Amino acid sequence: MRRAAWLTACACLVALIFLCLAWELFLAPVKPGGSWLALKALPLLAPLFGVLRGRRYTFQWSTLLIWLYAAEGAARVYTDSGLSARLAAAEFTLALIYFGAAVVYLKTTRAA
Repeated sequence: MRRAAWLTACACLVALIFLCLAWELFLAPVKPGGSWLALKALPLLAPLFGVLRGRRYTFQWSTLLIWLYAAEGAARVYTDSGLSARLAAAEFTLALIYFGAAVVYLKTTRAA
């Protein structure tokens, strides 16, 4: 269970980074040719190496950070249309799955 939660969290975090970059640079940028909103992927790089190494502390604080992406996804699902709304739904889903996987990982690695 611990390994599955860790793999799920890693996959969701990496997918969320690539989704944020692709969304704002190529798929549906706010402005043609790319958008500065692609920089929203930068905060996701902070927990990346700690999550990949399975560090509990990184998992703990990254569960707080991930809610910013869930909130953005939820807001843009309702305010955007077309491809951008579908990408927002993917962002929201990835953020929620990451949070769930991180919580399971933290619960299974709890110190006695």
